[in-house]
Amino acid sequence: MINRTIGPEQSVVALKLTIKGIVQGVGFRPFVHQLASRYGLNGEVANTSSGVDIHVEGSDENVRTFVKELVEKSPPLAHITEVSSSHEPVRNYDRFVIQPSKSQGPRWTLISPDVAICDDCLSELFDPEDRRYQYPFINCTNCGPRYTIIDDIPYDRPKTSMRHFTMCPECQKEYDDPANRRFHAQPNCCAECGPTVALYDSRRVRVLARDPIKKAAELLKQGYIVAIKGLGGFHLAVDAENTSAVTRLRKKKHREEKPLAVMSYDLARIRRYAHIDPAEEAILSSSRRPIVLIKKREPNPLSPQISPRNKNFGAMLPYTPLHYLLLSHDFTALVMTSGNLSEEPIVIHNNEAFTRLGNIADYFLIHNRDIYLRCDDSIVRRVSGSTRLIRRSRGYVPVPIFLREKVPQILACGAELKNTICLTKGKNAFVSQHIGDLKDLETCRFFELTIRHMERILNIHPKIIAHDLHPDYLSTRYAQEQEGAKKIPVQHHHAHIVSCMAENKLDGPVLGLSFDGTGYGTDGSIWGGEVLIAEEDGFKRAAHIAYLPMPGGAAAIKEPWRMAISYLYETFGESFLELRLPLFWRVEKEKIKTICQMISRGINSPQTSSLGRLFDGVAAIVGIRNKVAYEGQAAVELEMAAGGTTEKCYEYTWQQKKGVYEILFQPIISGVVRDAEKRLHASEISSKFHATLIQLFSDLCSVLREDTGLNRVVLSGGVFQNAIMLGSLTEALEKKGFEIFSHSLVPTNDGGISLGQAVVAAAVAKHY
Repeated sequence: MINRTIGPEQSVVALKLTIKGIVQGVGFRPFVHQLASRYGLNGEVANTSSGVDIHVEGSDENVRTFVKELVEKSPPLAHITEVSSSHEPVRNYDRFVIQPSKSQGPRWTLISPDVAICDDCLSELFDPEDRRYQYPFINCTNCGPRYTIIDDIPYDRPKTSMRHFTMCPECQKEYDDPANRRFHAQPNCCAECGPTVALYDSRRVRVLARDPIKKAAELLKQGYIVAIKGLGGFHLAVDAENTSAVTRLRKKKHREEKPLAVMSYDLARIRRYAHIDPAEEAILSSSRRPIVLIKKREPNPLSPQISPRNKNFGAMLPYTPLHYLLLSHDFTALVMTSGNLSEEPIVIHNNEAFTRLGNIADYFLIHNRDIYLRCDDSIVRRVSGSTRLIRRSRGYVPVPIFLREKVPQILACGAELKNTICLTKGKNAFVSQHIGDLKDLETCRFFELTIRHMERILNIHPKIIAHDLHPDYLSTRYAQEQEGAKKIPVQHHHAHIVSCMAENKLDGPVLGLSFDGTGYGTDGSIWGGEVLIAEEDGFKRAAHIAYLPMPGGAAAIKEPWRMAISYLYETFGESFLELRLPLFWRVEKEKIKTICQMISRGINSPQTSSLGRLFDGVAAIVGIRNKVAYEGQAAVELEMAAGGTTEKCYEYTWQQKKGVYEILFQPIISGVVRDAEKRLHASEISSKFHATLIQLFSDLCSVLREDTGLNRVVLSGGVFQNAIMLGSLTEALEKKGFEIFSHSLVPTNDGGISLGQAVVAAAVAKHY
């Protein structure tokens, strides 16, 4: 204890502190209590709707030291965003106490994401002498569920799904003891008083077993599909080494070829099937526990059906005690894919699981702790020395993106694919967890539920609603139906660039390279290969890939061979049929003839400038992929086919039309076709194609720098999920002296669109 007694020469001072940030559910109050006790200070601490309020009394020196260490030594899961202080009259407290939470006043507190089991709890989980030995809901102040079980704030047990479980005397004693690791841990429980696990078959008949988790492991080893209720929803699990089980799961889930995530007990088991570097180890082991895309080891023991025609596995470590108990039964890995039919929202309720997953899973390992808000696993990839989010969800949400300046309260409704929503308040932009593709009723309900839930727990009442420019997106229709708010439409690719500007705290103007598959342009065409001169409140189109028809519209996304025909027709005319390409051996001549008629007559063939569609077309021309089973598959497999870096590239050129550079695709397609006719391996063609795009856009940026004087380049859009494009283009531009900015806090794909929409709307609203 330091300066416990205040001498006559030391006057007592009193200070009120208001702490904002992620300071609830992370052990902040016990930390404050222990810190105050260490310095002999008296007073009180309480959770409020704004964060944490502290009244502290003691010597001036000790109070100042207390405030300093409050910020510097806060708990690992805490994130302080603001500390305000004011002197108060001394109240002559005789000790330091933790007061009950106060819910009055404006809500400004931030909520912690769900946190993976900590090392202390993991040690207790497998300690036969511990009273929580093998208890699948063990947690403490430093770990466990947060966001997915909270219904309102302040974050206290009565406002979580743990309110249904009354703590036993031993758990209550821990909860009330400031010196205990479980002091005020809201999900605190044990086998005597907490949630329980049960195993059922697909007919909802309970499987009697002394240890349901051990029995589920035995069933998995026998090749059965088990639906497992986790933290943010259900997983569908099979033994990752059992090809027949993996194949059966794919067929039942209607997930033909998209890679499946796997979970292993520890890093040693992951090393059996994948190469992991120290940075990837750190991400895998972090409290966020995302799925990490890592390079396959060849050969490896996992089923080839887990990640076909892909150089990577998506792997993760367990993040709940239940996962650890299941995987402790000697699995190299379990497939842990979202508990849903393909493209539907993940299942979170027990009854819903039996209904929606009853035709997929053979058995159900469930528990009776409710999940209030579904939250899929996050997905990341290491590229160019940074961690890149592909899906930002569990472990990351609802931590806000901290903005450059304060903005009004805004709701941004996001895009159609990979939808997220964003709510803003002050300098905080709260991007939701992954919602999914807004193409069915269930996902739309999840979209609306997420908006209502986040508005309530964050106390945000938006007067401005931002939405995509596309009039037929369901997110746009939702926005238009809302009354009493100003509606601001935001062009898709402008939102991409501004989302990246926002997370990097940039103001404009910048050169923005916005590359993806689809986005509604201001001229009504489908954009996607755009170079913009962008600011927050507007943009100018500086360059784009030349338009060409997209025969069949959305059908061309699912059947890349249609784009191949369009590129060939626009490059060679009708003589393209004389070319000797593998494509023509795999597609019926009548179908090709029909596509040519659609193109020549302009029937259901919208114009597109999409770079994503160029990837699709090239993939089909070289024989990699004619049809796709999931969005972006052709582009992914073209990237996977690349054989390494090369200095060789195809010819490219552009021309100016009305002050805008138009990039001609014909020279590139001609080069690809020449190599394909020579029977060059797809790996060499893919490498040259990537090298061409990198050289093309780095040269074009140099021209635009001369035109505009702009030296900052922002990279955004789904194409930059491609590690070759992001890494090599960044390197090429940096060699030319450009400052490069890309994503590391939100996805570069449409999962980041809502952030950009919100910031654009805030800037545009200033002009009203």
